[in-house]
Amino acid sequence: MPEKVIIIGSGPAAWTAAIYAARAELKPLVFEGAITEENRLAGTLPLGQLALTTEVENFPGFPSGNLEEYLDTAMEKSRRMLMPPHGKHGVSGPELMELMRQQAVNFGTRIITEDIVDVDFDSHPFRLFASDEKTYEALAVIVATGARANYLGLESEQRFKNRGVSACAVCDGALPRFRNKPLVVVGGGDSAVEEADYLTKFAGLVYMVHRRDQLRASRIMVKRAMDNPKIEILWNRVLDEVLGNDKDGVTGVRLKSTGQESDLDVEASGVFLAIGHTPNTAFLKDKLKLSAKKYIVLTAAARTYTSVEGVFAAGDVADDYYRQAVTAAGTGCMAALDAERWLAARGL
Repeated sequence: MPEKVIIIGSGPAAWTAAIYAARAELKPLVFEGAITEENRLAGTLPLGQLALTTEVENFPGFPSGNLEEYLDTAMEKSRRMLMPPHGKHGVSGPELMELMRQQAVNFGTRIITEDIVDVDFDSHPFRLFASDEKTYEALAVIVATGARANYLGLESEQRFKNRGVSACAVCDGALPRFRNKPLVVVGGGDSAVEEADYLTKFAGLVYMVHRRDQLRASRIMVKRAMDNPKIEILWNRVLDEVLGNDKDGVTGVRLKSTGQESDLDVEASGVFLAIGHTPNTAFLKDKLKLSAKKYIVLTAAARTYTSVEGVFAAGDVADDYYRQAVTAAGTGCMAALDAERWLAARGL
């Protein structure tokens, strides 16, 4: 007997889709991903990118305050014990994801801690092949596997991740540790300029580090960077090492020259990588229509339809623009409603 709905992923989009699907009596089955060293290194462990984030100040419903007592009673004790107590600035990323996961479970969502490694969308019911070497069938599928930020792969970068190293200015830029401090943005495209411009609202000064002698960004974005008195561009340099210590986290960066300039150490309390994202779509093997950047292409405005009828997409796997937890959750809701209506229209 095929599942009515299988959801692939375990970030805000996946859990929101599961909550809505479960409340609609679709009995969703979620593949949250496998706990493997390969997934850890790739940044694709269960619970998504938010599980790698500390304070989350921009998701509605979690004002600053001590949430510890609430959190202790809101989720299974065994899972609560996996994370350190937190209540300083509201909710943390891992806590928020655990709360979403628990809410989905409360409504009857079933979870398998495995990856989907291949799919067959050519026939119906759809077939999904999991890392446990089992095959699962589904009448409808929601793909919500997200996207992972690109990093340079430096050991020091990994060491200070979430302690001054970030890949999302909108997510982390307003945190107290960055306010009125010098910050570094690595990259030279539109996204890098957007990140740098956004950070100037909080930082004392923002250094943009670019490996060439001109930005790759569009003309209007280049002008924005050049005209902003709080942005200083460091040309012909690459990030060689993130500097810091266990007490303070990031304290600066070491930049290596790619031209005639000298190597340079810069004092900074934060490093923001703006060198792109990689959507987690490799397992699809192009069996859905993908964009040039390998994001899933949605085929109808204001809908979560993909190129295959009965397969829907939600969250960052289909969004290279907003990439926020709250927008991902919103499209998770949309995908569940789209799937429910698609199934109902066909009497499934």
